Amino acid sequence: MVKIGFVGCGGIAQEHLKHLRTMQEVKIVGACDTNAARAKAFAAGAGGEVHADPVSLYDKARPDAVYVTVPPFAHGAIEEEAAARGIHLFVEKPVALDAATAARVSGAIKRAGILSCAGYCYRYCDTIDTARALLKGKAVSLVHGAWIGGLPPTPWWRRRGQSGGQILEQTTHLFDLIRYLCGPVQEVHAMASRGCMSRVEGFDVDDSSVVALRLKTGAVASVTSTCIINHPGRTQLEIVTPELTLTICGGTVRVEEDHRVTEYRSECDMYAEENRAFIDAVRTGKKGGIRSSYADAVKTLLVTCAANESAETGMPVKL
Repeated sequence: MVKIGFVGCGGIAQEHLKHLRTMQEVKIVGACDTNAARAKAFAAGAGGEVHADPVSLYDKARPDAVYVTVPPFAHGAIEEEAAARGIHLFVEKPVALDAATAARVSGAIKRAGILSCAGYCYRYCDTIDTARALLKGKAVSLVHGAWIGGLPPTPWWRRRGQSGGQILEQTTHLFDLIRYLCGPVQEVHAMASRGCMSRVEGFDVDDSSVVALRLKTGAVASVTSTCIINHPGRTQLEIVTPELTLTICGGTVRVEEDHRVTEYRSECDMYAEENRAFIDAVRTGKKGGIRSSYADAVKTLLVTCAANESAETGMPVKL
């Protein structure tokens, strides 16, 4: 039996819980949240006891692994305390608000020798496997991504000191897919706009941004983001090679080549696959199914931190 604890009981925790509850070898042994009522409601549906804080959860419930599903600013000590006790970690993206915090947690994970998994769920979609296979051996020239959406209702999301802004907290999924499908990032240059959301109370993040990337392969990429629209948005990643153009939109991959178009539609639930990979790793001690370790997720974090830095300074940032 794999004993699981939760630190943070919000929406993404509920998504993970939905899949964990289908696994007979999993038992939820405890949960905690800064919102006591939310933690109580979560525990009522999940089982396990409510704890006042992470340390109490770790020491009293003694989980084998813990899901850390908290806002970016809350990462750090939660993971370090778990690692110090040999508790395996599933950490939702982004894994930290800044590089220094991520480096401390990475060190703690390495010293403890525990398993880690980061919540880059798109990596577990079957059509992303298809995309990787189609791109294998091909020279990517151009990548363009777009995350066009509205303002999430969560108050902390609109505060730079709590979320890091849209690039770091939300569009991070696209930066991660670029790394996963096309290779490491070498240089980042970004620009951002503000002012359209000035009437929103407590809003101090960018309205929109454009990020240019140079990959280590020599390819170039751009990622545009906005959170200002009040109608249905879109999330898309387009990858251009001499042989084909591949477009990812949701769970669908569209391939244009030789004057024909082929569409591949997902037949899996990426969250189910992500959770199964982590639980199997904890149960067996074999980490092969985990597609984004904490250490790998830090590399995506560094790209988004570089984008924020470049937008502030107006200068490119080399990685």
